[in-house]
Amino acid sequence: MKKTLKLLLISVGSLFGMCLLLTIGFFVINLGLPDHSPSIEKLSEADKIRLAEYIHLREGLGNSVFPGWGEADIPAILYNEEYVFLTGYKNPQNGWVKVPAGIRRGGIWELVPDDLFVDEPYYRQRLSDPEITPEAFTVMVGDRWVSSMPTLDWFKISLVNQIKSDLPSFVVPVFPYSLFINQLVSGSDQYISLSAHEAFHSFQGMMAPDKFADAEKANQYSDQYPWDDQSLQADWGAELSLLADALRSTDQKRTLELVQQFIVLRTSRRESADLSPEQISYEQHREWLEGLARYAELRSGDRHMKAVICLFRKPETSTTLKVTLTSSNDGRGNSISFLKWQTMWEMVVFTMPVWHRLYCSTVYLLNGKQMPSMKVSGWMTCLPLQFKSK
Repeated sequence: MKKTLKLLLISVGSLFGMCLLLTIGFFVINLGLPDHSPSIEKLSEADKIRLAEYIHLREGLGNSVFPGWGEADIPAILYNEEYVFLTGYKNPQNGWVKVPAGIRRGGIWELVPDDLFVDEPYYRQRLSDPEITPEAFTVMVGDRWVSSMPTLDWFKISLVNQIKSDLPSFVVPVFPYSLFINQLVSGSDQYISLSAHEAFHSFQGMMAPDKFADAEKANQYSDQYPWDDQSLQADWGAELSLLADALRSTDQKRTLELVQQFIVLRTSRRESADLSPEQISYEQHREWLEGLARYAELRSGDRHMKAVICLFRKPETSTTLKVTLTSSNDGRGNSISFLKWQTMWEMVVFTMPVWHRLYCSTVYLLNGKQMPSMKVSGWMTCLPLQFKSK
């Protein structure tokens, strides 16, 4: 009995000691966390390298991810706690416009003094209110769609600040911020993939502005959606399994049978969950808006592609990027990934070009219709997964 009690006390003491050491460790680590960006009035060299890499990635692989995306002219905004920077846009009109609300924000763009991005001048303006930013999404400057992201440094700092505001005061000094933030944005590779995500939103707005506006407006039904319905979640899983089997199939007839089963199951799932027309519309619009962008993000990122990046410095210019892009297999063969974005089921993310067949061709084949022309606008409007069973 005494031996058992002794072992119990040792175990409890060891556990307490370990927790105490971890608490002290996180406290010390947190003392070194930055509270401001290392470069505020201009883009840092690291910011420029990441932005240039994303541009090379999209231009090199964009059309293989989605027709027309790689050649689309999409300027980029980066912002920190004090400034908004605009690249790839000569003589921009004042401010930016929040889409699709049409709210105009910001003021006059000024050239960043004594600095260049890829040998070209770029612009900036000071934020009048640190709470009013272009956000991580897409905006319009003049008549052009522009992708928008916080700089990586400010992204991490702002996430830490947001977490702190939600924690009890006694937890703030010892919370493992670094571990948590690394799960959300692990580093430059993931940040570049997120940049591709936001740039795809710009592409969606360019190619299908009305559909883009409808998709954003559908967000008003988010709070009405039955996220916690266990039966609904189980039916989602069954739908995904059918699509996975359809993608793995090498027989077109079997593929169409599986997709038809998916259509029937999806209709049944919506009926059994008693989803309203507005909730169904919300689901479809989120699949189109965030699902396609998520697909572009992962298809462009390290899960499906690898970039061999060679950095070299020209004697007379700044750092130049040479990016060699090659396909890489993620070990799943002909499998597909199914992802959730902000707690909702998103559209399917495919790792091979056969997604074209499943997302567009199959819908038309099932309904006995001829495929539409392969124009970019046609692709953009025929991919909402708004399947209807006969």
